[in-house]
Amino acid sequence: MSAKPQKLKDLINAPEILITPGVYDGFSARIVEKMGFKTATISGAGISETRLGLPDRGIVGLADNVNTCSNLADCTHLLLQADADTGYGNEVNTYYTVRAFEKAGAAALMIEDQVFPKRCGHMAGKEVIAAEDMVKKVRAAVAARKNPDFVIKARTDAAGPLGLEEAIRRLNMYAEAGADCLFADALSSERDIERVARNVPKPLSVNMGLGIRSRSTTPLISPKQLQDLGVAQVSYPRLLSAASIRGMLNAMTVFKEDLLEKGLVVDRPDLLVSFEDICDLFGLDEVDRLEKSFQ
Repeated sequence: MSAKPQKLKDLINAPEILITPGVYDGFSARIVEKMGFKTATISGAGISETRLGLPDRGIVGLADNVNTCSNLADCTHLLLQADADTGYGNEVNTYYTVRAFEKAGAAALMIEDQVFPKRCGHMAGKEVIAAEDMVKKVRAAVAARKNPDFVIKARTDAAGPLGLEEAIRRLNMYAEAGADCLFADALSSERDIERVARNVPKPLSVNMGLGIRSRSTTPLISPKQLQDLGVAQVSYPRLLSAASIRGMLNAMTVFKEDLLEKGLVVDRPDLLVSFEDICDLFGLDEVDRLEKSFQ
């Protein structure tokens, strides 16, 4: 039985806030691990945008999501927290969804109480299912895990459409149903974050919207401030995807202007990492050693 879920649970329950960058592919996962982070959140938005070229509107299916999780678990030692959206159906679907992600190597799985098809938590028009129906999903998720330490994270999007008190009520219901970690999305102020954190019985996780400043309903707050407000974990789901798009746009702009329009062939190490850096990031030396061991 994997020790990763227990390690993650210990980090979530530690006094110091846990910081989890968002990952979605081999590039992002390898970079996060190289920078010394122990855990990462698999971004459903990142998967949808990079694999399908489509927005975060519940279009990614279970198979694509689980396959991405499995690939990332195979290429890094990160404690991965997967995102299963609404559980891909009712409580029975949620049960088998948990089984699939646990088998794929995740240490945690988040399900949410949005109406399917879900949408990014900072998009307008969100709706939520009845709290009692989400309780059934949480209970199913808890029953499904084979490792009792596998972390079930229950998310509510009720703060926007139904108000903060309803979000708190729901999170308490989800905690009672067995969720190990709670997530309140799109909270609108520091005061609201603190109010939720102080009124739920399990560790609270929040997102910080670096890369979606114009869309984010939640103010940007430092990890230390969040810790002081009572938050146990903070994720940055769009940091790397937004940075990668900016980097590609910058490189393609130079490529178009210098090479295609001016006919200049100029290497730009300020825009491009070297081939050696890429090989180092992805462990070419290890593959070479493996190859030589069979000679």
